[in-house]
Amino acid sequence: MDVEATSLPGVLLLKPRYFHDARGYFVETYNARSVGQAGLTATFVQDNQALSRKRGTVRALHFQVPPKAQAKLVRVLRGSIYDVAVDLRAGSPTYGRWVAANLTAQGGEQIFVPRGFAHGYCTIEDDTEVAYKVDDYYAPECEQGLIWDDPLLGVGWPVSPADAILSDKDRKLPRFADFASPFRYDGGR
Repeated sequence: MDVEATSLPGVLLLKPRYFHDARGYFVETYNARSVGQAGLTATFVQDNQALSRKRGTVRALHFQVPPKAQAKLVRVLRGSIYDVAVDLRAGSPTYGRWVAANLTAQGGEQIFVPRGFAHGYCTIEDDTEVAYKVDDYYAPECEQGLIWDDPLLGVGWPVSPADAILSDKDRKLPRFADFASPFRYDGGR
């Protein structure tokens, strides 16, 4: 597996190697030793999966606050997404900045989103299935989010606000300017 750094320290793009033959292919989608050597040390405790029926479905920008903050490892099982991570760590030199990557079922790319980052995605194809691992359990009392199209963040989503398909909950999320971050930058450690 190839592991690449992104423009936001800690956010990693993982690209697995496929081995093809006449039967199809084999791919190792996760290997703790390989990703550990690249600096990913999260121990995952829960796997989640979501199906989005329509292109332009936005699920964003979500996170859990301490004491139940979560890191995520995201991949696509069917279809493709535009995946986004936003740095929410107060004091970080990249605070409020975002990075995005296209993740596809065909390519098998994955993105690691550390604790202290908001995460979201927009489906690029109909009937897209996304799976992700988290390193702490879902805790509804710690669940928070930011409005997906916040002008201060300026995420370059591949869908217009008029065409985006959102949950009622995601339509009502607060703005970044009103967010008091509980996350602290630790100097990159």
